[in-house]
Amino acid sequence: MANTAQARKRIRQAAKRTAINKSRKTMVRGFIRKVEEAIASGDADAAKEALRVAQPQIIRGANKGILHHKTASRKVSRLAQRVKTMMPLA
Repeated sequence: MANTAQARKRIRQAAKRTAINKSRKTMVRGFIRKVEEAIASGDADAAKEALRVAQPQIIRGANKGILHHKTASRKVSRLAQRVKTMMPLA
C-alpha cells in the first residue's frame, strides 16, 4: 500500500485514467463493430455511413493514446477498403 500522499494520489489518478481509457477503447470497438456489421449485412450505403462516423473516432482514439497511431491507421484503411469493394461501379 502507498505510504505517501503523493503515492496515494497517483493510485487514484491511475484508476481514473484506466476507467476513462477503458471506456474510450470500448467506444472505438463499438464503432468498428457497427461498420463490420453493415459490411456483413451487405448494405453498402449503411457501411459507408458507419465508416464516415467511425473514422474520426478511431483517429481520435489514437490521438488520445488508447490505440497506436499505426494500428488506428491500419484499421481505418482496411475498413475503407472493404467498404469500397462493396460500392457498385458508377
